Amino acid sequence: MKKLFLLSILLIFVTGYTFAQKDADAKAILNKVSAKYKSYDVVKTDFTFTLDNPQAGVKETQTGTLIAKSKQNKFKVSLYGADAATKNAAQQEIISDGKTQWTYLKKDNEVQVNNVDLSGEGLNPAKIFTIYEKGYKYLYTGQKKIGGKIYQEIDLSPENDKKGFFKVRLEIDKAKSQIYSALIFDKNGSRYTYTIKSFTPNVPVTDATFSFDTKAHKGVEVVDLR
Repeated sequence: MKKLFLLSILLIFVTGYTFAQKDADAKAILNKVSAKYKSYDVVKTDFTFTLDNPQAGVKETQTGTLIAKSKQNKFKVSLYGADAATKNAAQQEIISDGKTQWTYLKKDNEVQVNNVDLSGEGLNPAKIFTIYEKGYKYLYTGQKKIGGKIYQEIDLSPENDKKGFFKVRLEIDKAKSQIYSALIFDKNGSRYTYTIKSFTPNVPVTDATFSFDTKAHKGVEVVDLR
């Protein structure tokens, strides 16, 4: 379970089932989303993440924050506790400065250190709003109105059908050209819902945001996997 939420978040925008071809309407919508995202130097999003597997009787919700500086391939993901005592304290952090990646597990007081995957095959939250541009197909399925807002719905599919997910459904705020939510359908029956609660562009951040400070975590065990 330690890596479950992390992997799900990173997979949100990169999964689906195969369609016959890329859809022109979907491409036009997604191009607007990525163009807007690329115009920012830094973005910060607060989100909720829910894992639901009725067959296993599992339903868990977690909140988190993503700060991404995509042009420099830097990011920080913070995942918070589910109960009142820990809901404002990061229980897990995934941080990258573009070269090194740290995964900090507060419960174990452990940080795992890896080299960043530069092959293009790895999952990179710094590029989650533009990752569809390579290796994925997409289909526009229509729009719906929720709470006075219009959302455009797009299904994504990987060109590699060996992935563990068979569909991801995006809902995009039409007025803002921003992704609002993603519903991921796993082949094992699980569904993962990622909903953006806030989106703030060009927040002020320092380079220290994208590195892990062992001195600030007393007694932390460093597991170097490089």
